Amino acid sequence: MSSVAPEFDTLTTPLAWSDGAGVIAGCNTAFSRWLGVSARRLQGWPLAGLDSGDGRLAEALRRASDDSAPLRVRRGRLRYSDGEECFADLWLSRREDGGWLLEAHPVDEFPGDDPALLLPSAISASLKGLAHELRNPLAGLKGAAQLLARRIDPDAGNGNARELVSMIGSEVERLTALVDHLLTPAPPRPHARVNIHAVLERVLRLAESEAGWAVRLLRDYDPSLPEFDGDADRLVQAVWNLVRNAIEAGATHVTLRTRAEHAVRIADVVHPIALRLEISDDGRGVPEALAEQLFLPLVSGRAEGSGLGLALAQQVAREHRGSLVYRSRPGHTVFTLLLPMALEESADGA
Repeated sequence: MSSVAPEFDTLTTPLAWSDGAGVIAGCNTAFSRWLGVSARRLQGWPLAGLDSGDGRLAEALRRASDDSAPLRVRRGRLRYSDGEECFADLWLSRREDGGWLLEAHPVDEFPGDDPALLLPSAISASLKGLAHELRNPLAGLKGAAQLLARRIDPDAGNGNARELVSMIGSEVERLTALVDHLLTPAPPRPHARVNIHAVLERVLRLAESEAGWAVRLLRDYDPSLPEFDGDADRLVQAVWNLVRNAIEAGATHVTLRTRAEHAVRIADVVHPIALRLEISDDGRGVPEALAEQLFLPLVSGRAEGSGLGLALAQQVAREHRGSLVYRSRPGHTVFTLLLPMALEESADGA
């Protein structure tokens, strides 16, 4: 395969390029992760063969001339072989060597051109400004946590205080990483082996600190579940958003339940085994008026809500090739996160 240009592989925008015959010669890390297939498998695959929609990508390849401006395919649908379908606005342009450069800007899996599906550029700029302003307070919190840790007498038997200070430090580190990502986006981190129950315990410690005795937090774990490849910090973000939503909806009981599920269909792909994580609560439930738009950014059932928590949780599910769904009525709401668990990775890292 042709080598990846360093400036391409550091970009978070998915990019793939082909030779003059339209055969894929390479792609950056963001493209292979987004499409859910290794760069090695993509080599030699026809660029037009990735089109799983109505053939508009192939038509654009036929129409584009050597000197034409980049062509746009709105809401294109791409898929490798029998993998999960990915949606993106596609830009196609000629390279100096006669090949093609395909640039993908992923969008959500919703029909039409509703601008509410994507954060407007003004909001994106505001988020970056907020991230910049958060840097100094976070640094102060980190320093305060370090000072507190030094003042706790290890022989005084106050292990709970040490644990709380440690939690403050780890959460400050996580928030700092989020702020840095907003200001300077970086390629997705490689997935590592994750113990889902360690993730859930981190979330429960956060919930206990925020809700105190007002909410009873229950565990219903399957201890036989294996580790799987994922991003632990992103999963903490997603699950914490779901648990916090339950607390803010007036729940008095929140239950985290894990099970293994076999032969699970997620989108168009059947996975041999998947993790089924359910977050159930007895709160007010999802307002019926929001049922159809619940996962869209800026949609919230609370006046003080940002409307970003569920959108982020769904994004994290998609990053793990999973899904997030829910069912709700007053007094009983269940959010279900399904995540494929590949017990053995293939030799080429697909």
